[in-house]
Amino acid sequence: MMEHSFKLAIQYAANAESAAFPTRSQFRRWVKLALEQEAEIVIRIVEKSEGRALNHDYRGKNYATNVLTFVYDDTDPLSGDIVLCAEVIENEARQQHKALMAHYAHLTVHGLLHLQGYDHVSDDEATIMEKKEIHILTRLGFEDPYIASCEALTLG
Repeated sequence: MMEHSFKLAIQYAANAESAAFPTRSQFRRWVKLALEQEAEIVIRIVEKSEGRALNHDYRGKNYATNVLTFVYDDTDPLSGDIVLCAEVIENEARQQHKALMAHYAHLTVHGLLHLQGYDHVSDDEATIMEKKEIHILTRLGFEDPYIASCEALTLG
């Protein structure tokens, strides 16, 4: 697999009261494996209020979601933002019995794939995207996030 150069800025705009955030080096490692082209990316970790405002303003949904992706330029270099909502991610990890860093890795990879044009609107698109996520996360040393969430649902 060819390595692509990238510029990455991390913005920690949320308080880490109950859990830790991924480090810059963790984010760099995750981005490095998920990128298929040169890119300039900002990853921003936000509070629930900012996540809700962004989701409302850009998607018309009045709740905070785990990850939002904003593409500014889809040519070389690719340019965009990935917004991760700390409280939502922490709650999901706890509810799904997942390690917090594994869930952050999954959602970062998920956002990066959206940034590169992948989507999950149709079943076929979802299958392609999930297979890519699983492949990347396995290479990073994480379990299949979809098996873990299915197990959590049947246990809960």
